[in-house]
Amino acid sequence: MQGFRERTLNVVCVDAILSVNINKTDKNDARGIANAMRTGMFSRVHDKPKEAIDRGAVLAMRHCLIRQRTDIKNHVRGVLKAYGIRLGSVGPAKFHEVVKFRIHELNPLVHETMEGMLELFDALNQKISQIDKELLKISKEDREVRLLMTIPGVGPIVALTYKAEIHDPRRFPNSRTVGAYLGMTPTQYSSGETCRLGRISRCGSKELRSLLTEAGLVLITRTKKWSRLKAWGLKLMKKKGIKKASLAVGRKLSVIMHRMLIEEKEFRYGEAVKKAA
Repeated sequence: MQGFRERTLNVVCVDAILSVNINKTDKNDARGIANAMRTGMFSRVHDKPKEAIDRGAVLAMRHCLIRQRTDIKNHVRGVLKAYGIRLGSVGPAKFHEVVKFRIHELNPLVHETMEGMLELFDALNQKISQIDKELLKISKEDREVRLLMTIPGVGPIVALTYKAEIHDPRRFPNSRTVGAYLGMTPTQYSSGETCRLGRISRCGSKELRSLLTEAGLVLITRTKKWSRLKAWGLKLMKKKGIKKASLAVGRKLSVIMHRMLIEEKEFRYGEAVKKAA
């Protein structure tokens, strides 16, 4: 798409329905695209600018590095468990030091191999820290990201990921459609007199959906300041459990963040409803 823009060509990227054809050929595909354009049976794919693509790529690579660091940490814990060594709760900064202190009596080959994994763990941890510093710098310079960070439980990573994924909030006709776009709304089966709601659709960005759910969990369990959203989440947690409540609060956050970008206003905590005596 960037190449078409450089050539000042007006291009529309669409998502046409071609899977209904039994035989996939160039002729059938061309006919299917023509029919979709003629009848309007297609959805336009949002074209993100280069800035959003660059930020999304950095965030995706950061997530990959964190996943690799977690895999190494879990594997080291699993190996030490076979020797009866349990590390307990240890952060990434002190993990190398704690493990090195506990493995000095192991087999030399095991010790040497473990040292190699710990060096790789430190390299990943250092690179993640560098990326986090750069992302924090970007978040301080971006007005919309700072606006989203006024929400309790929403940090630089959540705000940057949300903006990189949504980018243009005005492409959504309604704020509630953002939750469905991210796959955080239940699927529906309706036929005749049967109407049944299923699990969430899980479409859209898995990373952003996970971050919003985690932000919802933090808002319910870690934040101390009262808000209407937290009160609603706590009430739902008593009824449905912590997992469903954090997911529901995450969906609410996606809608609220979209509204904040549209109105360019900070998060409103709301006022407690006074019950009649």
